[in-house]
Amino acid sequence: MTRQAERIRQKFLALADTDLSSQDCKTAIIEEVRLLIPFAAACCTAVDALTMLSTGAVTETGVENMHPKLFVFEYLNEDFNAFSRLAEADVTVAALSTATSGQLEQSARFRNVLHPEGFGDELRAALVEDGKCRGFLTLFRSHEQPFFSEEECVALSLITPALAYCLYRTTLVVPQLHHTKRPTGPGVLILSERLELLSADAAAESWLSALQHFERIGDATLPRPVRAVCMRALSSAGKEVHPGEQPNVCVAMQDGSYLSIRASRLHALTEGDAKLAVCFEDAKPSDMLPVMAELYGLSARETEILEQIVAGHSTREVAVTLHISAYTVQDHLKAIFAKTGFSSRRELIWHVYSRFSAKQFP
Repeated sequence: MTRQAERIRQKFLALADTDLSSQDCKTAIIEEVRLLIPFAAACCTAVDALTMLSTGAVTETGVENMHPKLFVFEYLNEDFNAFSRLAEADVTVAALSTATSGQLEQSARFRNVLHPEGFGDELRAALVEDGKCRGFLTLFRSHEQPFFSEEECVALSLITPALAYCLYRTTLVVPQLHHTKRPTGPGVLILSERLELLSADAAAESWLSALQHFERIGDATLPRPVRAVCMRALSSAGKEVHPGEQPNVCVAMQDGSYLSIRASRLHALTEGDAKLAVCFEDAKPSDMLPVMAELYGLSARETEILEQIVAGHSTREVAVTLHISAYTVQDHLKAIFAKTGFSSRRELIWHVYSRFSAKQFP
């Protein structure tokens, strides 16, 4: 099993340098892991490392029906092996049977979601590489199959960094589909707390269709990034959310630009359930700066300076704002230029405002 795991690890390290799309990478992950570990069904999700919100997923037959309920348990309920905890753990792979000491019924997720759909044990892996979570992988076994073994858990843990790295790199590859018309303009979607679509403007409908096409899901299925920001908004019920702090995720679209998706929980002014508002709009430079900083390995100080430069501030203004000398600002700018490959502020700013053509990624 160790030799097979090493083969898979090497394969995905090589695939990371190809033009494999994110969706095809997720499918390949499921197919290759199945050769290592038997399971009945699986789900592979890419996430934004900054927000831990889904940017797209591939689910196999039998999983899609319970996927909405799994979101509810992940964001709104406490249960064993939450991905948020796995991503921070020393060991990022865990079986439900191990966490419950073989008593799966102790898990509300098992009782209310897995068991009714005919599944038994569940193996979860937070795909972490270099301290950053790039995605989630969930393997499901049927009632008839045995629990996941310790050996299988160890084998999966050997390949998760390579899977994470490949998933991250392929997330940056955007397929050029020339016959696909890109939506334009901001859109607004209104949903119930049960995530039922209540109303939408034309732009929101276009964005929904584009996301469904990108994820290769049907018109009746809510795209995972939309579901994720909505669940995060619902989880903040009763908490004070300041303007600009709404759950937000940036998704790479088919033309190389990024779409920003935000969700807000609306307060009911009359009797009835509260609603959720989802806003779609082209990602702003402020949304993209963290992405750019990670891509090029910018330090925290370099990222602060980049933010000031993009805002149009002069060297002197940046120095005053950050309480450093103008010479230090210039030194940091030189480092930024060296890392990004640009030679002037104008080129750098244009790169941010162009929202990063996929061909420009390092």
